[in-house]
Amino acid sequence: MKKKLIHKCIAYIVLIFFGYIMLFPLLWLFMGSFKTTHEILYDSNFFPHQWSLDGYISGWKNDWEYNFGVFLKNTFCLVIPTVTFSVVSCVLVAYGFARFDFRLKKLLFSIMISTLMLPNAVLVIPRYMLFNQFGWLNTYLPFWIPAIFATTPFHIFMVYQFIRGIPKDLDEAAQIDGCGPLRILAEILMPLLKPIIFSVAVFQVIWNWNDFFNVYIYISDVGKYTISLGLRMLMDVEATSDWNQIMAMCIVSIAPCTLFYFAMQKYFVEGVTSAAIKG
Repeated sequence: MKKKLIHKCIAYIVLIFFGYIMLFPLLWLFMGSFKTTHEILYDSNFFPHQWSLDGYISGWKNDWEYNFGVFLKNTFCLVIPTVTFSVVSCVLVAYGFARFDFRLKKLLFSIMISTLMLPNAVLVIPRYMLFNQFGWLNTYLPFWIPAIFATTPFHIFMVYQFIRGIPKDLDEAAQIDGCGPLRILAEILMPLLKPIIFSVAVFQVIWNWNDFFNVYIYISDVGKYTISLGLRMLMDVEATSDWNQIMAMCIVSIAPCTLFYFAMQKYFVEGVTSAAIKG
């Protein structure tokens, strides 16, 4: 018993040590948001000498035509529809592959999975030319429309694996009671799919929230910038950057995404592990 307790204490000490190493950059960023730029650059103290909210106040207001609240609102306008459309479309496609037999099913599924190995850099120019012909540039349609058509095969595969682990007897029992395919999905499978749906949502939120490259390509109007581009505007390459403002806005930027992850953490872990084991 004593030996087991010692091993447990050692395990906790090791976990706390490595956890501190992993969290230290984030903690330093948080403390730096309350310092002045001079203190950040020329003082090595972890805690600020004098706590100040100037970084948050000045960074939020800034000197541009649009304050940081506009960038935050734009990010929500881009992320929420994209995540919603993607979750719905991926569930429908995965449900079709997992529960129905149709011609060329294996071929279509193989093609869908093979797109996972396609580098994103190969798609940049064709997508840009296509969206330009559609007149979608400088709008959020290049993010919303692809999400409607389930263009994330990784998420489709996750949901597909999860559905395969659910016995078909439930579907057959519902069919005997007169339920159609959509009603079976909505009333029978959806409650069971809650963990994997939240997992897909968490992945999509993180990917779209932190997306810089695609937003930079498709959006040219500053009034439609998201927080990733807003943070880039805070960094002045020709003059001295206000690092306390940059750090403060970094904390503001990661807070919603972090809170969403912790709120969904239980379902996220359950969904990812179940999708990996089932099937």
